[in-house]
Amino acid sequence: MRAAALLTAAALLLAGCAQSVDPIERLGKKAAEGVRPQSPTGEQPYRHWGLTAPLPAAPHPPAHPLSAHSALPPVVDHVPTSDRVVFLTYDDGAEKDPRFVDMVRELRLPVSMFLTDSVVGPGYGHFARLQSVGASVQNHTLDHPAMPGLPYAGQRAEICGQQEKLKSRFGIRPRFFRPPYGTYDTTTLRAAADCGVAAVVLWRAAMTADTVVFRSGEKRLLPGDIILVGPDEAAGPTLRERTTRLLRRIQGSGLTVGRLEDYL
Repeated sequence: MRAAALLTAAALLLAGCAQSVDPIERLGKKAAEGVRPQSPTGEQPYRHWGLTAPLPAAPHPPAHPLSAHSALPPVVDHVPTSDRVVFLTYDDGAEKDPRFVDMVRELRLPVSMFLTDSVVGPGYGHFARLQSVGASVQNHTLDHPAMPGLPYAGQRAEICGQQEKLKSRFGIRPRFFRPPYGTYDTTTLRAAADCGVAAVVLWRAAMTADTVVFRSGEKRLLPGDIILVGPDEAAGPTLRERTTRLLRRIQGSGLTVGRLEDYL
């Protein structure tokens, strides 16, 4: 049964977010967690968050980040760079564990949060706290529909509507858009361009409950990979635990975490 569940989770990550997962159900375990444990006096933050060594600092970002050379935004699942960095991205906004804010702050993780308005619900304050400690906030539509086949007006409403929602909440209009399930068509790109999107961001690798799965190319982490940290499963590890496992994998590959906005 566990093997079947893991295969299902991996398939959903490769295809994008799972539309049938109830965000409230995913939050149930978080609500039951206790208060934040105190670190022993003098404990290094990386040890507190389950790492055996600190994350190396990312190199100085390129002077000229990747930019579009056409009327439509580029679609990227990795960044062409020789810098030994990868990029952490999180979808939807269902998980609102306050200790994840502490983790991002203490480890100085430059994470990107792709938010869906109907999933975040009344929880925008949590992501304002994440933004205040260095996370970036990006667009994942208003209502999380599959985009291909929707008319232009519908796709534009989903993308532009969330652009405006996030601008009103955070004071910054997102530069990046991730289509639900990682699927899109030419109409999606047209609508994204008209909404001021600079890049459509997919992912080459995804963190499941137990391992990293790859959508294409080599089955190992490479410099420039964009990684999706998948949504919580009912009985799976927490967002913090999955992030720790991923950071260990990143360190074991001789990589560190970069800020996506510095490279796109």
